[in-house]
Amino acid sequence: EQTMKLRAEFIKNSTNPFRHATGEGGTMFDAGLARYQSMRVNYFEHFKPTGHAFRLGMAVVVLPIALYAWAMKAERDGREQQYRNGEVAYKDRLFKFI
Repeated sequence: EQTMKLRAEFIKNSTNPFRHATGEGGTMFDAGLARYQSMRVNYFEHFKPTGHAFRLGMAVVVLPIALYAWAMKAERDGREQQYRNGEVAYKDRLFKFI
């Protein structure tokens, strides 16, 4: 019922040949879309830091960086230990010229 009313109104407005004369142009104003865009623009003005937001930021930003740094350091330390113990020949080493 409601969908059919909205559909009929949309078809009536979108096929109106005099729409440009009113200055509205070829697009129709969608109040729901305008509210959504306004909400997205004003999100950070109304942001309240909470424990949940802090945990989410840590999990999404800080934790992956820390894990990647730890994995890179562990891999490099392991490679350095192999170089120092003589387990890798000079010709097989990476970054020979540094």
